[in-house]
Amino acid sequence: MNAPVIKNRLHVVDALRGFALVSIMLLHNIEHFDIYFSPANLPAWMVSTDKIIWDSLFFLFGGKSYAIFALLFGLTFFIQTDNQNKRGNDFRARFAWRLVLLFIFGIINSAFYQGDILTLYAFVGLFLIPLVKLNNRWVFAIALLLFIQPYELFNLFKAIQNPDIKLANPISWTYFGKMNEYVKSDSFSNTVYGNLTNGKMAVINWSWENGRFFHILSTFLFGMLAGRMNLFSQSDKNTKFWTRTFIISIVLFIPLFILQKHLSGLISSEAIRRSVKTIEASWSNLSFMIFLVSGFVLLFNTNAFQNILKPFSAIGKMSLSNYVFQSILGASIYYGFGLGMYQYTGATYGLLIGISLALILGLFCFWWNKKHTHGPLEAIWHKATWLGAK
Repeated sequence: MNAPVIKNRLHVVDALRGFALVSIMLLHNIEHFDIYFSPANLPAWMVSTDKIIWDSLFFLFGGKSYAIFALLFGLTFFIQTDNQNKRGNDFRARFAWRLVLLFIFGIINSAFYQGDILTLYAFVGLFLIPLVKLNNRWVFAIALLLFIQPYELFNLFKAIQNPDIKLANPISWTYFGKMNEYVKSDSFSNTVYGNLTNGKMAVINWSWENGRFFHILSTFLFGMLAGRMNLFSQSDKNTKFWTRTFIISIVLFIPLFILQKHLSGLISSEAIRRSVKTIEASWSNLSFMIFLVSGFVLLFNTNAFQNILKPFSAIGKMSLSNYVFQSILGASIYYGFGLGMYQYTGATYGLLIGISLALILGLFCFWWNKKHTHGPLEAIWHKATWLGAK
């Protein structure tokens, strides 16, 4: 592989990671970092605009942006493992330590924002270690099995046997219901304690109830396969692959989306409907995520769009730092211990604030990357990963 191909591959991956991070940031801002509150006395036109923005952003990025992150996490795992294998090193123990460090970063992030994804990635990432030596067919088979949500399919089978069973409310609702007690208060210590206790339980339960653990590991493995197949390098063969993938993914997504909109009318049993909804959401989110990824790669590899999308690279190179920074900034803007802006901002204002934060972080990243090889937290992560190594 020649140098220009390697350089371009790194740019497209960094840009895609930056795109995912910005989209996550926009979602977090319109939902006030998990404070679902609609301000009173907003003009009618803004209420309508808020709904359009909310529906549009969640359609585009809800459940998809974190999956792009997961895909690239698996890709990065392959790159690091492959690089060490070429040097005659076994990266598995070092990767496990790297996940411990990621978990620590996730706990720090969780102190400000309970919806942290880093701790989940750190835990699920451990399951990559015993699978790294498997051949592509086995990895693909396991990824596909996880993708179809086997646990929820089991729940669906039980529900079909007893469709009239009364289901209890999801456990996560109890924890989410307590969130307002601390995030709206003016006590920073209460917010941190609440996020690290009640908040973590809310996220863990919600992730299990919605099949996220299976979905994350599945996407990790698909990312690892993409790395093995070198799909992010620029070539005619890969252009054909991404073009076919782009078409197939949207063809698969359309019937899934239509089904999603009509589930209530099609299935009367709540027990059956809940399982089908969880499975369908997982399938439709992944198919649309692949549509976004393939479309982004195809556009990035054209001269016309590369200069437009390349600024995302600066943000993507510092994705860990930016993910934590946006949580700290967002909590300070919306939560009670900060400016308490959740009381005054709807989705329109939230979107504007999110865009502003993305621009500020983008300028900071552009400046930082000129002087440093790694982002602030990435440098710590890198150095700590290789403690004791020559």
